[in-house]
Amino acid sequence: MTTAAPVDDTALDEVVTFTSELIRIDTTNRGDGDCRERPAAEYVAERLAAAGLDPVMLERTPGRTNVVARIEGTDPSADALLVHGHLDVVPAEPADWTVHPFSGEVRDGVVWGRGAVDMKNMDAMILAVVRAWHRAGTRPRRDIVIAYTADEEASAADGAGFLADRHPGLFEGCTEGISESGAFTFHAGPGMALYPVGAGERGTAWLKLTAHGRAGHGSKVNRSNAVTRLAAAISRIGGYEWPVRLTPTVRAALTELAALQGISADLDAPDFDVDALMTKLGPAAALVEPVVRNSSNPTMLDAGYKVNVIPGHASAFVDGRMVPGGEEEFRETLDRLTGPDVDWEFHHREVALQAPVDSPTFAKLRAAIERFDPEGHVVPFCMSGGTDAKQFSRLGITGYGFSPLKLPEGYDYAAMFHGVDERVPVDALHFGVRVLDHYLKTA
Repeated sequence: MTTAAPVDDTALDEVVTFTSELIRIDTTNRGDGDCRERPAAEYVAERLAAAGLDPVMLERTPGRTNVVARIEGTDPSADALLVHGHLDVVPAEPADWTVHPFSGEVRDGVVWGRGAVDMKNMDAMILAVVRAWHRAGTRPRRDIVIAYTADEEASAADGAGFLADRHPGLFEGCTEGISESGAFTFHAGPGMALYPVGAGERGTAWLKLTAHGRAGHGSKVNRSNAVTRLAAAISRIGGYEWPVRLTPTVRAALTELAALQGISADLDAPDFDVDALMTKLGPAAALVEPVVRNSSNPTMLDAGYKVNVIPGHASAFVDGRMVPGGEEEFRETLDRLTGPDVDWEFHHREVALQAPVDSPTFAKLRAAIERFDPEGHVVPFCMSGGTDAKQFSRLGITGYGFSPLKLPEGYDYAAMFHGVDERVPVDALHFGVRVLDHYLKTA
């Protein structure tokens, strides 16, 4: 790199402005193609171009716009790094919010609105860092590919999936990537500030169940009732206790969390009880509890059209998640739980991911956080859900969750995701810009 100067005050101002202004651009993704990211894509592309880059705007579907740009590094032999963020957000009902969810209001040192956490904050950080580098004449060691994607909050078919399938050349040389859902402060108790860095994701297994039976009059005996068959299968699925399956990332997380709290834990002992350990971990258990097993939660039901008519079929949807390496067990278990009278299929499926936590990359991510918060403790974790890293993994890109924020105690960051009154402190954005800048310079 040509210089290691820290980001300037302009970058700290811009990250707040960019977060606020991106929030004001309503990019609500209601699913089934009901979204238009283009105005936000034009916003980021204009600011990337002003920073000396040559952004490319790409669409599979009109209005569903992605932006990709490359920063050339000083070492042509080095692998490239992907830095990506999505532009769409989930719906928000204004009546439920303290402020309008698309106001982008900055009040009492906090930026409010849908996307403040997921993930227009990181989108803004990336912009602020890139523009600071342009002002300072900074170049990173390795090429950095920046991608702003559409459709992450649905299937990613118009976003990262489209880019990976149709435009892989834009990501030439990328071996690793960073994006959302990691490196935020998680307060596990007084004086215990954790920074979970994502090093894995459970696989997505959204399922459609269909029960078939014999249609008939509601007043008659019917032992082939599709609704009854479906209800029985749903009850079995919802009540099933999945066995513990500890992946390397989760094992590393449990080991480090236990050590930080002075808890002795032998994960290889024959009588090791992960649930008992989590009761000792206190609030930190929330980082691992969802990812020690596969899961299957019924979420939607659809049957019948009149109260006195027994329908010939009934359907349901289940949100299933698979730990890395857990898909075969998941399939076999669903076959058994649904039984002979209910069929199931993947409505949407994405792979589980795992990234090494003993890698030089993870060490640099850890060091970047600890440089700006020496009292913080970086720990690896596996995300219970998924991100665009799943799509980019098709290109051989190993993904880490790293969108750094330093948050005050009592700030329930996890609840902000898809929640009401989503917001982010200005100081947290400043911290994130500094950490991101430092990491990208040393990556």
